[in-house]
Amino acid sequence: MTATEFFSALANDTRLRCLMLLSRHDQLCVCELTHALGASQPHISRHLAQLRELGLVTDSRRGLWVYYRINPAIPSWAKAVLDKTASGTEDTSPFVEDEAMLEAMANRPGDARCA
Repeated sequence: MTATEFFSALANDTRLRCLMLLSRHDQLCVCELTHALGASQPHISRHLAQLRELGLVTDSRRGLWVYYRINPAIPSWAKAVLDKTASGTEDTSPFVEDEAMLEAMANRPGDARCA
């Protein structure tokens, strides 16, 4: 992954918002990301696929759910940028609202079924 590819990924609102949520949580299901961002599943999945192809996130399937997490093998400079961006945006819109929507979500994957 080049710096240009990395920053290009962050320049998209949907991808940045997903990455900020993923940087604050160990892993999230696609359904959690769609709920938090208020976007359709195909829209979120398309952006997550781009992040996966770039190597920024990894995914794992468990039953009906696909979980995403920040790839632990990303370069240290990229991890530092994500961490600093997450800490710098935690009190700003739309990141505050995304986190609130996630926390308010009923039927999260740990429950009997995903929303």
